[in-house]
Amino acid sequence: MDINLARTFLMVAETGSFIEAAAKLNITQSTVSARIKGLEDLLGRPVFERSKSGADLTTAGEQFRKHALALVRVWQRAQLEVSLSDQHRDHLAVGATMGLWQGFLLKWVARLRTQSPDIAVTAISAPSATLTQRLIEGTLDLAVMYRPIQPPGHVVEHLFDEEFVLVTSAKPSSRRTTSDYVFVDWGPDFQQDHAAAYPELTNPGLHLDLGSISIDYLLANEASAYFPARIVKHHVARGRLRQPKRARRFVYPVYMVYPETRDEETYEQTIQGLRSAAARIG
Repeated sequence: MDINLARTFLMVAETGSFIEAAAKLNITQSTVSARIKGLEDLLGRPVFERSKSGADLTTAGEQFRKHALALVRVWQRAQLEVSLSDQHRDHLAVGATMGLWQGFLLKWVARLRTQSPDIAVTAISAPSATLTQRLIEGTLDLAVMYRPIQPPGHVVEHLFDEEFVLVTSAKPSSRRTTSDYVFVDWGPDFQQDHAAAYPELTNPGLHLDLGSISIDYLLANEASAYFPARIVKHHVARGRLRQPKRARRFVYPVYMVYPETRDEETYEQTIQGLRSAAARIG
């Protein structure tokens, strides 16, 4: 299938308009209409319901959207790997949830690039569901995440246990209140466990879905929040943050996920490097 059909479909789905899609793609509206008709002819189903207000996805269109995303990503990866082939013997696409990059995976990437400069690396941050989908479609070679659902044809290997601890930048003499609490979103499991442990903090005044970068808020303002212990330990050691006594801790296992069938030469070096990096956490 012409990859432009998938790209045009996704743009119409995003904008909800043939006219806006044409403007963003820098093509004519008639070209957009022709591409969507060609796609519908291939699929044997309409993918949009047209109206004066715009274009809405049909049930078939909703089903096709995930496949269109996969098609575009596979094509983009193919283009990238071909363009890199002159300078690099291999390309590794790695994904992880945002909090696992800081203080762990970025250090591992730096060591990998030093040891194997002829391997190009692409790193992405995404929710676990997206990472799993990309592993299945083949646009990710390896993913690191909390409590993954095992994709078919993949190995799930435990790396370490992540401990989330409560830290605060408020002065020891300050009285803790719910107004200075910041909810940092560490994913569905954390959301559920946090709600059970702290029902009074279900709707805090500040909710940050920014991962580890959220710590900058605590360092600049008197506030409290949960973070991985490995990220905050040096701030605690320096006295910039402190851990309140008797606060609840949450522990989640971290896994790497990679294909059962793989290029052993590239993967074994990569996997062993991750194992070594995980062993250094403490």
